Amino acid sequence: MKLKTVLAASTAVMMAGPVLANPQAEVLHWWTSGGEARSVAVLQEQFAAEGGTWTDMPVAGGGGDAAMTALRARVLSGNAPTAVQLKGPAIQEWYEETGLADIGAVAEENGWADVLPAQIAEHMKCEGEWCAAPVNVHRVNWIWGNKQILDEHGIEMPTTWDEFNAAAAKLQEAGVTPLAHGGQAWQDATVFETVVLGIGGPEFFQQALVDLDPEALTSDTMKQVFDQMRTIRGYVDPNFSGRDWNLATAMVMNGEAAFQIMGDWAKGEFLAAGKEPGTDFVCAQTPGNGFLYNVDSFAFFNVEGDDKQQGQALLARLIMGEDFQKTFNLNKGSIPARTDVALDEFDSCAVASAEAMNAGAQDGSLLPSYAHGMALRGAPAGAITDVVTAHFNSDMSSDDAVQQLADAVANAM
Repeated sequence: MKLKTVLAASTAVMMAGPVLANPQAEVLHWWTSGGEARSVAVLQEQFAAEGGTWTDMPVAGGGGDAAMTALRARVLSGNAPTAVQLKGPAIQEWYEETGLADIGAVAEENGWADVLPAQIAEHMKCEGEWCAAPVNVHRVNWIWGNKQILDEHGIEMPTTWDEFNAAAAKLQEAGVTPLAHGGQAWQDATVFETVVLGIGGPEFFQQALVDLDPEALTSDTMKQVFDQMRTIRGYVDPNFSGRDWNLATAMVMNGEAAFQIMGDWAKGEFLAAGKEPGTDFVCAQTPGNGFLYNVDSFAFFNVEGDDKQQGQALLARLIMGEDFQKTFNLNKGSIPARTDVALDEFDSCAVASAEAMNAGAQDGSLLPSYAHGMALRGAPAGAITDVVTAHFNSDMSSDDAVQQLADAVANAM
């Protein structure tokens, strides 16, 4: 299937001279928490400043599942939004199902290929043509700490899982909840994939959670991963079930827990609350090496009308603009997808993240997050998460877990 080229004419008009129609954009997304809402407001303001009219369609739910349900309903009714927050293989899945608009003219005019890591750029293409625009890059494998609690108990940020376990046990003995966690499937999966990376390393992560190699899934290394997950389960408070991720972040923020394992959107919550990195909270990559990425992006559905098509072209240009990439990511806690954005206004956590992303792009340790929809299409990812959550919420043995994992993946292929 070839990409529709409905944007080509309107994009050319936008680049050649003034916009001839009022750009319209109906935007479906799931940025509803404090830091996220501040971030999307930046894009709305820039869109309006360029003469555009933005119709906001926020759908609450940190993992985006509810937003995808809403999207499917709109598409099935023949009324797709002009722009949708999509990411990873979901972009190509929607392209195969409905087609997506070609934004190649915007991408080529603005040199996107020259400023994006190749791994990130590939997610934004459908059959080699640009069909989506990246907003940012989130690093998933972060651990956040309440600095006051850690200092009070003489604890450094852990660099190995053994160090984490020792710190957690010390905190628990002192009556402090070691780990703030929300008992939702995607949060369980987030912790799981950081443990896979930390124990197995980048090559094992690729084999197990990207290539879905049966030998990796049933290996002794994967058993060690489930052993560590069982240990982690013991460091979570009894009321974790169903807790939203930002409420878990608030526990660390308010001194109710010492650590949280979560992507750097958690930092957006700290910043939105006026907390200072290095003073109120500290960050470190989860134990091990590598960079797990989760890229927020917008895909553009085929729409009719010059105003909507020009809205798509304007939105694509703004999303990848240096100014927006800087301002948005300062609010969101993530880092620019563009590698040429100056980081002098970013905090130390963000600078470390950008350095790690660039290094990972060179040495092969820049890896797509399975838990956040970047590595796999729906069925295998869901099968893995089902096993991870079942294990985390039961007394299932590690031996049983790896076998169930392999069987679930095989059945989902």
